[in-house]
Amino acid sequence: MIWSIVDIETTGGVASGNRIIEIAIFRFNKDGIIDEYHTLLNPNLRIPGFITSLTGITNEMVRDAPSFEDVADEIDAITKGSVFIAHNVNFDYTFLKKEFESIGKTFDRPKLCSVRLSRKIFPGLPSYSLGNLCNSLGIVVKNRHRAYGDAEATVHLFSLLLKNDSEGFIEKSLKRNSRESLLPGHLPREQFDALPEAPGVYYFLNQKGKVIYVGKALNIKKRVISHFSAKNKSQQSQHFIREIHGVRYTLCGNELIALLLESYEIKKHWPFYNRVQKRVKQNYGIYSYEDQEGYLRLTIGNVKKHQKPLLYFRYILEARDFLSRTTQDFELCPRLTGLQNTQGHCTDYGAGVCKGACGKSESPERYNAKVSIAIDSFIGSAKTYVIKGEGRSDDELSIVLVECGKYLGFGYLPIDDFNNDLLKLKAVVNGHWDNQDIQKILESYLRSGNASSVYYFATNDSVESNRQTAQSHTSTFNLTLF
Repeated sequence: MIWSIVDIETTGGVASGNRIIEIAIFRFNKDGIIDEYHTLLNPNLRIPGFITSLTGITNEMVRDAPSFEDVADEIDAITKGSVFIAHNVNFDYTFLKKEFESIGKTFDRPKLCSVRLSRKIFPGLPSYSLGNLCNSLGIVVKNRHRAYGDAEATVHLFSLLLKNDSEGFIEKSLKRNSRESLLPGHLPREQFDALPEAPGVYYFLNQKGKVIYVGKALNIKKRVISHFSAKNKSQQSQHFIREIHGVRYTLCGNELIALLLESYEIKKHWPFYNRVQKRVKQNYGIYSYEDQEGYLRLTIGNVKKHQKPLLYFRYILEARDFLSRTTQDFELCPRLTGLQNTQGHCTDYGAGVCKGACGKSESPERYNAKVSIAIDSFIGSAKTYVIKGEGRSDDELSIVLVECGKYLGFGYLPIDDFNNDLLKLKAVVNGHWDNQDIQKILESYLRSGNASSVYYFATNDSVESNRQTAQSHTSTFNLTLF
């Protein structure tokens, strides 16, 4: 077996928009170094000051150096027929592959990462950066952050890895189906191997254990590996992969539950690399509360995390239009429904539509009775239903519960315990937040033709429950009035 131990220095941390300024290669077999190659390269770019501070390589040093195109054939020849090895191999390999592509050539070598090999063969060390790892193993690095010195240190490191690989991990890693070369350098192999090929949500973690990305999948393991095998060389993609130090998962049983949980977890953890669904969009809801005079009021407010409105609207104009019709149909006072901001009587009082609650000529008891009837009417018009789905095992089923249009959450039941008792089902679900993203997921599911899995409750099953819910909202929220 022949190995090519490679190290490069570059103008920046990602292949996109940056170039190689130095490369060192040691061709190596079981008997030792059989060839070596080292050169500075002219990147035809200015070397940033922080790179010069790190490496000592200046613009003057590379001015008369060859371009990559000048030495591409030499690099191709010395690495041909060998396994490409580097510390954080995807960094070096991606740069070289891009440099070859820029001159219309291909570069394809089997590769191994000395970070991943070290984690497996020398487990439990405090750090696996090249400098710290060499300190732990007694390897002297003669010229740190220069390609020749770091490549030479990696040769000594790889020699130790070969000698201590009692379980044949290096050979196993080279098998085509091992996927070892695809995994991020700091992602423990055992965590990847533990991923199931089943529906669920997965979480990528950084070095401190913080969630940096949440995703959903029908096949968790397949979806996770796709993040690393993609051809995306963007700066953000490469930063993302380098930051991954762990992965965990939650089984869901089916795609709908995975979508709902993914949406919840993104808003809960606020992962840096998730762009969609981070913010709860400004949905609007109708709320009920009792004022200081004892009158039940209806008002429109923004839907926030822990607030569950009596009724939900995507746009404020829809909410105002609905509340206006309700005010007219039930002879409510537009000032007490937030539609008018007047002092004393509302403008409808003189026309006889409002019966005078705004001026206290209609008693709270009489007015509140009309409000309660109105609440019952529009709460009853929103559907209450449960969606049954596959559970996380053969003897389990999942349920998603929506009461009067409001998402209450999801849960799991033994497959023989399902019934149409709304109160018992409400006790099973987890009480996750309702928001526009959740509503879109549910609407999409209902439109997808899965009607056989949806059980609708009769309107009367939930009206009384929601009347109590409406009363429980009294004086609870600090609402924005419109």
